[in-house]
Amino acid sequence: MKIAMLGGSFNPIHVGHLILADSVCKNLGYDKILFVPTANPPHKELSCEVAASDRLEMTRLAVLGDDRFVAEPCEIERGGVSYTFDTVCFLEQKYASVLTGKIGLVMGEDLIADYDKWYKAEELAQKSDLILAVRPKDSDLKAEFQNSPTAKYGKNPMTGVNRENFPFPHKIVENPRIELSSSEIRQKIAEGGAWRYLVSERVFEYIIERNLYAK
Repeated sequence: MKIAMLGGSFNPIHVGHLILADSVCKNLGYDKILFVPTANPPHKELSCEVAASDRLEMTRLAVLGDDRFVAEPCEIERGGVSYTFDTVCFLEQKYASVLTGKIGLVMGEDLIADYDKWYKAEELAQKSDLILAVRPKDSDLKAEFQNSPTAKYGKNPMTGVNRENFPFPHKIVENPRIELSSSEIRQKIAEGGAWRYLVSERVFEYIIERNLYAK
């Protein structure tokens, strides 16, 4: 079984994440996508953060009904800083009985410039199959709704690097460019904008029920 992981804060998870996962399955032949909500991402401070348990539950609700998709709780259960290298090592062992080849690691192109600063970046690129996806950049968002880079991230990036010339072994997935981000959804919810169809129906109901992201 070909397995890939798609990590993120999923704050909240939205239809763009699901479309990306579908593209990885359809275009690159993966059988299973593991959605891995991060506990504490090392590269950014989360804006409008809700409880990790809420982010995990929204992820679980979003993937219900598609047997290819799984909400994987390992980073939240592990706690602490969520290093992708550690997660890939864990998933290799957890799925050893069914895994074919390397774990695929789906990355948005917004992460490319800072990848060399990741924990054990060289080893991670050898241990997994890096899959580079199109991802729109946040724009016209108020600072309070945007995630902020931490420590060394966002400083001295690999300039001029894109999906084609990324200097680590990788694959490219041709996914649709969906102009949507979790930051945008958080802002729309807080400001009373239209966001109903940017997330799955179950996630929408969960956010309303828990009154998440509202001011």
